[in-house]
Amino acid sequence: MANELDELDESLVNKEGRETHVIEKQIPVKVGPGSTVFQIMLWVLGIIPGLIFLIMKIKAQNYLRGLQQKINHNASQIDNYIEQRVVILQNVAALLDKAVDLDKDTMTKVAKYRGGGRADADAERSEIGSAVESISRTINVAFEAYPDLKAHKEIADAMQQNSYLQKEITAAREIYNDTVLLWNQEIFKWPTKMIVAAKAGYTSRIPFSTSQEIKDRNRSEVFFK
Repeated sequence: MANELDELDESLVNKEGRETHVIEKQIPVKVGPGSTVFQIMLWVLGIIPGLIFLIMKIKAQNYLRGLQQKINHNASQIDNYIEQRVVILQNVAALLDKAVDLDKDTMTKVAKYRGGGRADADAERSEIGSAVESISRTINVAFEAYPDLKAHKEIADAMQQNSYLQKEITAAREIYNDTVLLWNQEIFKWPTKMIVAAKAGYTSRIPFSTSQEIKDRNRSEVFFK
């Protein structure tokens, strides 16, 4: 029998390649009548099996609540780094005001972070992150286009901090995605966690995904050192 996945079989190879995308869909946790029958049968078998499963459900409920708090904490870490980055970029933007024309609408959008506003929804957080990236790219282009700016110590230090914070944001997003993955796996573990999750009305969470603009730039741009 031939290999089902044969790399030498030209008909199985997509030479054009394939882009990957994060599916923006929350899947609700649902259980069928079988889960109800299962729980009834435990009590029919005796009070001890019923009590044991009840304790297991309480533990599962506490665990999932704690996991929710961990996801929220991880998201907050991303927000904190983005806020620091926004402050730095706004300070640099003020120094570059006469050297480069920045998108005022985008600056207004990211100013929510400095003003105390928060993007609680994951989609809004990604939108703000993309806006910050846009400002950062514009400033970087200006920084490279005007050699005299590189001699400006305050700007040079700020751009170094900006680069550091971008790495921290990337790392924080990885941690956030890992926790979201754990949540999405745990809520569908039958019987205990899945039954608890279904009763609580939990759904899967959507991990962080980059914008199409960033993907397009990644494919089209080549960087040289």
